[in-house]
Amino acid sequence: MNVPFVDLKTQYLSIKDEINSKIQQVLDSCAFIGGKFAGEFEQNFARYCGADHCVGVGNGTDALHIALRALGIGSGDEVITAANSFIATSEAITLAGAQVVFVDINPETYNINVNQIEAKITDKTRAIIPVHLYGQPADMDPIIDIARKHNLKLIGDAAQAHGSTYKEKKIAQLTDITCYSFYPGKNLGAYGDAGAIVTSSAEWADKARMYANHGRSDKYAHEVEGVNSRMDGFQGAILNVKLKHLDTWSDNRRRNAYFYNEKLKDVTIVTPTEIDDVRAVYHLYIVRIPDGKRERLQAHLKENGIATGIHYPTALPYLEAYKHLGHTESDFPHALKASQEIVSLPMYPELAEEQIDYVVEKIKSFAL
Repeated sequence: MNVPFVDLKTQYLSIKDEINSKIQQVLDSCAFIGGKFAGEFEQNFARYCGADHCVGVGNGTDALHIALRALGIGSGDEVITAANSFIATSEAITLAGAQVVFVDINPETYNINVNQIEAKITDKTRAIIPVHLYGQPADMDPIIDIARKHNLKLIGDAAQAHGSTYKEKKIAQLTDITCYSFYPGKNLGAYGDAGAIVTSSAEWADKARMYANHGRSDKYAHEVEGVNSRMDGFQGAILNVKLKHLDTWSDNRRRNAYFYNEKLKDVTIVTPTEIDDVRAVYHLYIVRIPDGKRERLQAHLKENGIATGIHYPTALPYLEAYKHLGHTESDFPHALKASQEIVSLPMYPELAEEQIDYVVEKIKSFAL
């Protein structure tokens, strides 16, 4: 049996007629950049997120960068974020002209350690970017309290957390601005690159839209130098179709995560910890492999037709790109240790229980 890491083709085939019809409508109307289909998705996704405004942009990295600029954050400012994420989170901070400040992770959830945030705040700190990593919301109540206490902006990185909730609230309702990626492999994925900025502030939404469209409020009225980052009509149309299925797909991901948890409970690996009062949507299903056996387990699974991944093999502060910050291994011990032990198992809505059984069987046949 072969078990892919993700199966985009099976998902496409399940909604093929809807998708193809919408693509044809875009072609017929020639609404290729922005326009009707992107606008409809913006309205629908804002409503889905419990917010008033959505600005479609070119990708999730741009969403973070543009959100920072819309909030007036730039040169001389510091922005705090988690040491465990994809580089897009920290990269966007630098692109905006600010300085990234890393905080170690909670070793159980892999999200930012809320008990270490305040120690990183200086008179230059302007914002915190909590990352809702792997589809589980960060522990937002204490983060919100810290932000209010120090008058900091909150920007949610929800690139992996479409549809997740925290204490019965949509995660976009917990921050000033929330940013999403619609990279094809995401829980809500486009058929190309796309992203979105979601907020209930008309002011910030207008600034973000202007900055994303060459800094202009009219065709040749450029108020600032901006960037070119606009959602195209095809992606808006495709995302509109897929949005209707997102909650069902999220339920399936949660079901598959619980299958894994139950079937792996007697195996010497660490399965995910879901904090109380959240709805995690399991963009990734992460386990920890002890005693330096990760690569050998991956090789064993690959030999048996099972694809795996590592998200992420190097914690952000230890990337070559951040060597200039001078961090040592003792600065972020939990992020460092996680990066040496975590493995991502196959996870997608269409994953069948029989496939999970096969993955678990092959894990158990490996001498952990």
